[in-house]
Amino acid sequence: MKVAVKKIDDANILVEGSIENAVIDANVDRLAKEAGKQMKVDGFRQGKVPPHVVKKLHGDKLKQDAEQDALKTLMDEGIKEAGINAADIIGEPMFKKYDKKDDGIDVELQISLRPTIALEGYEKVVPAFEKPTAEDKEVEEKLADIAKQQAPFEKIKRKRMVKDGDTVIIDFTGSVDGVEFDGGKAEKFSLKIGSGQFIPGFEEQIIGMKYDEEKTVEVTFPAEYQSEELAGKAAEFKVLLHEIQEQVEAEVNDAFAQKLLQDEKATVETLKEKLAEQVVQEKVSKVYNEELKPKLVEALVKHFDFALPNNIVDQEIDAKINAKAREMKEEELNEFKDNPEKIEALRDEVKEDAENSVKATFIVDALAKKEGVEVNDQEVSQAIYYEAMMSGQDPEQVIKYYTDNNLLPAVKMGMIEDKLFGKLIGLDK
Repeated sequence: MKVAVKKIDDANILVEGSIENAVIDANVDRLAKEAGKQMKVDGFRQGKVPPHVVKKLHGDKLKQDAEQDALKTLMDEGIKEAGINAADIIGEPMFKKYDKKDDGIDVELQISLRPTIALEGYEKVVPAFEKPTAEDKEVEEKLADIAKQQAPFEKIKRKRMVKDGDTVIIDFTGSVDGVEFDGGKAEKFSLKIGSGQFIPGFEEQIIGMKYDEEKTVEVTFPAEYQSEELAGKAAEFKVLLHEIQEQVEAEVNDAFAQKLLQDEKATVETLKEKLAEQVVQEKVSKVYNEELKPKLVEALVKHFDFALPNNIVDQEIDAKINAKAREMKEEELNEFKDNPEKIEALRDEVKEDAENSVKATFIVDALAKKEGVEVNDQEVSQAIYYEAMMSGQDPEQVIKYYTDNNLLPAVKMGMIEDKLFGKLIGLDK
């Protein structure tokens, strides 16, 4: 077996070699002998099956495994000759050539290595940051919004018709073609008009109803409605209005602050201080995501110069092309079928962005280690749990989805990045 190694750059080497048929044949003999010790074949004692019988029964599979063993040996010799540490290899090798000939197999494969980054001078490229402040007007506006959100609904003291924004207490019974359907009936149901909680057109027809009035509301279920039996069908709801409630203005006092903050010692001033912190945090988050983070990523990518593992770059190019493909219409996708030149042009188009993304990932990983920035698995789960709760989703189901689809590492990397950048920029000061 002949092996030669060429250094492409600091992150990639090319291993060239040829695997003679004699090597493959020897591997086949060895594998057949080993398999014969484990096999049970009629006419032979278990573990005593001759190699020639094993070859006859499993010749193709033996040859395939023999070639794989020879290829691994070639790669191991190449790694040894290159003087690299196997732990530094990243991703899977990329085959540049695998030509089967009469006398053997000619092989070229590219092995990529984790980049070595000289972490110097990066502090100088961090963008300047001046922490924003909260104006009194902003705090008062936020307090007014919260008071409005927390304002209770009370039964109206005067008789009037339902208007938009009211909460009504109703009984309703739904039917399609005169037949009641499951889930279409309720008593003393509380519904805020304008919330969009019901089928489109339902809430609008409640507007104008009076106390103890009965009315038939006619609607059509959306075509994409979750129940296939009801999707797209016309329905009638018999509605009885029991009560109309309107929102009353909440009094902002110490009791209100104590209830909101779940602190019996809280005051309105305490609440305002908390809201001021929230205003500042919202401003910081906005400037970080829209300005500071993009600037810092761009500056770091420009500052550091190191070779990238080609296989990881190719993976990122594939990911970006797949993302573009998901946004394409069928006619546009058809233009790429059986058109390798157009596909290659698209790869060239996204290559620079892919390289910058890969480069940024390695930079963040290296800087996080240097700066001692870590995110544990519990923090990742807590972040996903919180986001799920805020969006009204089942946290356990969301975490399961992320786990099943191997998305947790990406979430963790994003959290490490934000924690690192926050430290570098000084957001926590």
